Amino acid sequence: MSIFKDVNKVSRATDGRQVIRIGVFIPAGCQLLDAAAVDIFGSMSYEYVSLLGHLTPKVIIDNAPSVEIHYIGSVQAGESIPMTSNQAVVATNHYSDPEVAPGKLNIVVVPGPDPAANFDKGAIEWLRQQGATEGVDILSVCSGIMVCGAAGLLKGREVCGPRGMQELIKQKGFEPKMLRGDELRWVQDGNFWSSGGVTNGNDLVAAYARASPKYFPRPIVEIACEGLEVGDRDQKYLKG
Repeated sequence: MSIFKDVNKVSRATDGRQVIRIGVFIPAGCQLLDAAAVDIFGSMSYEYVSLLGHLTPKVIIDNAPSVEIHYIGSVQAGESIPMTSNQAVVATNHYSDPEVAPGKLNIVVVPGPDPAANFDKGAIEWLRQQGATEGVDILSVCSGIMVCGAAGLLKGREVCGPRGMQELIKQKGFEPKMLRGDELRWVQDGNFWSSGGVTNGNDLVAAYARASPKYFPRPIVEIACEGLEVGDRDQKYLKG
């Protein structure tokens, strides 16, 4: 049996350490690489680093936060949520489950769906409420900006989104204050963080973790980013 079975499904901490609860919200399928950015958070967790104790200094294990990751969709728990490349993820929760209600999660990651997809009204309302809940941060990856826009989370904010979708975002009437996707890999405005296309989600998660010492101690962030070889690109796209 793999040592990684059920890692981050539930907290394994028994010593009262902080538990960070992360929801990956996929109401209508998504790009596999978009969702994979959440693995950076998982790789900073007590559950992960304690499994690799022979490679990890004890001080890192002692200070790593416990991380629970929920995969939340419009399907029932135990059903599959489709992804690209003939892949799928098993939902741990339907969005209406009390376990993932607004106030129960610390971070909601929204990976990109088909930009033309339609979303369940209840799912969009769930995301709107999450974004309006104090202490909840929303991280939009790639075309996840469309889900967040439908939930009203772009209004009056600086946002990214993929470079190739900047005009489409304008046409949707989401009313952002400014679109930064032509120049930046990611941007933060309040509790809303958004990235450009696909693997820019890795840069987004790394930047968020570095900016969130309340959750992720900086030494743990840097060790994880170095080991995963992420988070070393400039926020601005290089001109060439």
